[in-house]
Amino acid sequence: MAGALSIDLHGQCAIVTGGTRGLGRVIAARLAQAGCSVVVCGRKAPDFLPDGVRFEAADVRDPDQAKAFVDGVAAAHGRLDILINNAGGSPAAKAEEGSPRFIDAILKLNLVGPLYLAQASHAHMAKAGRGSIVNIASVSGIRPSPGTAVYGAAKAGLLNLTQSLAQEWGPQGIRVNAIIAGLMATETADFTYGDAEAQAAVGRSMPLQRMGAGDDLAGAVLWLCSDLASWVSGARINVDGGGERPYFLDLVKGG
Repeated sequence: MAGALSIDLHGQCAIVTGGTRGLGRVIAARLAQAGCSVVVCGRKAPDFLPDGVRFEAADVRDPDQAKAFVDGVAAAHGRLDILINNAGGSPAAKAEEGSPRFIDAILKLNLVGPLYLAQASHAHMAKAGRGSIVNIASVSGIRPSPGTAVYGAAKAGLLNLTQSLAQEWGPQGIRVNAIIAGLMATETADFTYGDAEAQAAVGRSMPLQRMGAGDDLAGAVLWLCSDLASWVSGARINVDGGGERPYFLDLVKGG
């Protein structure tokens, strides 16, 4: 990624949840290239990780596992500077058919889990008098999310949580920000957007004429974690290629 290595994070320790694949793995790789010691977590060990990235098994939805994971990383490295709450997602489901178990799982993965990780990180960052937490949110949290209503509600909650924690923890030197990710091309994009032709059409509908990629998110993450953003906290940064075109414009044009 052009310009990524101009941000120097040498000596710092970063956690990236959901960093074993997709967008999270790209974020982890770029942090490592910028000099961070990076630890990712997931329920299963991945087949491949980038250089400088280490894996530990942990389910972020479980408060005990989340705390043990964070404390272990901080103890091993003697510090914890960065937390990227990237783990998330949801299959499509009709709102009226979502079971209590399904609803609970989606809320825990996308909202409660990030809070558990942030709580566990707080003590280490507050002791050091500095730290950066970046929550990966979604456009689903700022506009209707039909078919993934629980996911959208969780991401909306994550945005509010971001600003609340920024207010509470700012006096302790901890910055908390959110990235509102737009329509992203990932290894599972086929399930959401269709085949390559369909994804290309979706990309052409965006002002910047393409869907987002891992490097697009990673660039924003690196900036937020660097001293270049030392007075940025509680921010909601849209990384969405300019946003989605209002559908009514096509209807008017077609009429």
